[in-house]
Amino acid sequence: MVKPDLLEILRCPHCVREKGGLLTLHRDAWLICQDCGRKYPIVDDIPVMLIDEGDKWVNTAQDALPVPPPAK
Repeated sequence: MVKPDLLEILRCPHCVREKGGLLTLHRDAWLICQDCGRKYPIVDDIPVMLIDEGDKWVNTAQDALPVPPPAK
């Protein structure tokens, strides 16, 4: 589980410079950007905050995201 204080400071690396880039926690396994819809997996309690990783899941519906996220 990602610590709540870490969730408060994390922002979407794609949006953070132009928008808020606020992230919401989805099923304790994904961080979803409220601005662009990119979805970042949490693998072994570590958020994978790479834009390329968020791009892979941008068109996947929230309900279709695998839990747990696939490991690389």
